[in-house]
Amino acid sequence: MSKPYFSQIPYFLYVDRSPGNKTIDDYSEVKNLFKRAKLREDIFSDLSYFTKYQIQGDERPDNVAEKYYEDSTLDWVILLANNITNIQTEWPMSEQSYYNFLIDKYGTDEKLQEVHHYECAGVTNSSGAIIIEKGLHIPVGFAVTYYDQGLSSNVSATNISEAVTNLTYEDNIQDKKRNIFILKPEYLSVLFNDLEEIMEYKKGSTQYVDGTLKVGENIRLYPN
Repeated sequence: MSKPYFSQIPYFLYVDRSPGNKTIDDYSEVKNLFKRAKLREDIFSDLSYFTKYQIQGDERPDNVAEKYYEDSTLDWVILLANNITNIQTEWPMSEQSYYNFLIDKYGTDEKLQEVHHYECAGVTNSSGAIIIEKGLHIPVGFAVTYYDQGLSSNVSATNISEAVTNLTYEDNIQDKKRNIFILKPEYLSVLFNDLEEIMEYKKGSTQYVDGTLKVGENIRLYPN
């Protein structure tokens, strides 16, 4: 069982800025949030260390951590593996939050069915080579004429634009957020060892107190 992420962040003695405190000799002990865990580059860039996963329903990071690691406090590992720093914008919304977001943005259910933009249905020649990629944003009524070498003639492709509604557009954004990577459980120990190394303060600095604490230098905080 690992420790929760924030319990492993070291402390920093920071000059007390509390109202009414007019000295620069008093310090407050705070978490040093500038210390941030990260996956080693050799692990982060190698897909063999990860399992692909699609977030189901209203699952939160702690739900996924419980499912894969049997430890909900490892939700930070789920976020770290996907370089997620803002769960409000980078994790799919719950069903109710998503609906509230849609109505707030578009106004009514009817407007959700209005056209957001048009995309190409995809154009290929007689040998299967791509002329225009599927999903490319194009204007309504867009057409293209190209020379098909296999047919030894020019070919006109018409009616190739597909309407994408506001709802479909937003659904696609949410669906992309649902596809994440899970660090395989057998590599957790490597991450934990790296975390200890990253979070520990090293001797040699004038700010050093011990492995979990350092002190900030006094600075002028108040006007003369």
